[in-house]
Amino acid sequence: MGVEPVVEALLAGLPALLPTDTVYGLCAKADRADAVLAAYRLKGRPESDPSALLCGDVETLLALVPELRGEPERLLRGLLPGPYTFVLPNPARRYAWLGGSRPEAIGVRVPVLPAATRGVLDRVGGVMATSANHPGEADPRRLADVPGDIRDGCGAELDGGELPGIPSTVVDLTAPEPRVLRDGAVSAAEALERIRSLTA
Repeated sequence: MGVEPVVEALLAGLPALLPTDTVYGLCAKADRADAVLAAYRLKGRPESDPSALLCGDVETLLALVPELRGEPERLLRGLLPGPYTFVLPNPARRYAWLGGSRPEAIGVRVPVLPAATRGVLDRVGGVMATSANHPGEADPRRLADVPGDIRDGCGAELDGGELPGIPSTVVDLTAPEPRVLRDGAVSAAEALERIRSLTA
C-alpha cells in the first residue's frame, strides 16, 4: 500500500500503521481526540497512559506546540531528529488527550524516519504514535508481527520491511533535573550527558 491511502485514512480520522525508526507504530491524527481514542481502544491501551506526538521535523513540532520555542527549542534542535522521546511541559494543554493522566505534559518525537513515513507526515502534520501491539506484547519489528485485530481495525498500513526494534529513549524534562524514564537506542548516561551539554 502506498502513501496516498495512508494519508487519506489519517485525514479521515482512522488509525493507520506506519514504520518508524524503531518499531511499527499505531498512529492517528494528533489533533483529533476521537481518532486518538479510537486507536487506544484498538490497542487496548488505557486512556490514562500517555502517547507521543510524532512529527517529521522540528519545525512542524514547534508550529504545533509553539510553547516549545525558546529554551526547549535549543535542546530539540540539538538532539533531533534522533531516537528520543522527550516529555516536556505543556502549559497550554495542547493535545491534552496525548498526555493521559498528565495533560500538562506532552511527549514529543522527531525521529529519523523511513522516506515513505516522512512523506505521510509531510502531508498530515503530527500524529499520535504508540507501538502497534497490545499492552505487554512484543513490539512489532515487521508488519506481519502486528496483531491481526489491530491490522484489521486500521484504515491503511505502510510496509517498511523489518525495523531495528529498539525503542526510543524516553527522557522527562518537566522537572529541574532531567530523568530517563526508559532506556532505549541511547543509553541513559549518554542521553543525560548530551542534554546537560546543551542546557549548561
